[in-house]
Amino acid sequence: MEIELTDRRSNPLLKRSEVQFAVNHASKPTPTRAEVRAALAQTLNVPSDRIVIERMAAKFGTARTVGEAMVYETKDVALEVVREHILLRNGLKTKAAKPGSESAAAAPAPSADAAPPSPPAKAPASGA
Repeated sequence: MEIELTDRRSNPLLKRSEVQFAVNHASKPTPTRAEVRAALAQTLNVPSDRIVIERMAAKFGTARTVGEAMVYETKDVALEVVREHILLRNGLKTKAAKPGSESAAAAPAPSADAAPPSPPAKAPASGA
């Protein structure tokens, strides 16, 4: 997997650097966001937790993926500025459990020794 930086701009207002990239992956499938983040971190000499991939798209019929990433000054700035669904995609934030799902997860699983529930009793047939 080869990564090529096609454009780089500084954005001091949001305390980030905006990078456009292209990934050539001749004999491999489309790389994951985590793989691209690790390659960008190595290329740019920054920790991968400060890199957020905004978008990434494979070009149909070719082994080339293009995308846009943001490199923040600190991880805290990234967590403050970036939209939540983008943080989830990049693995910088975990999805919070819904309040109703906690009780279902905490309920004990039925044991194998427990007898199956008996079928309901049949109502007597009414003769009309």
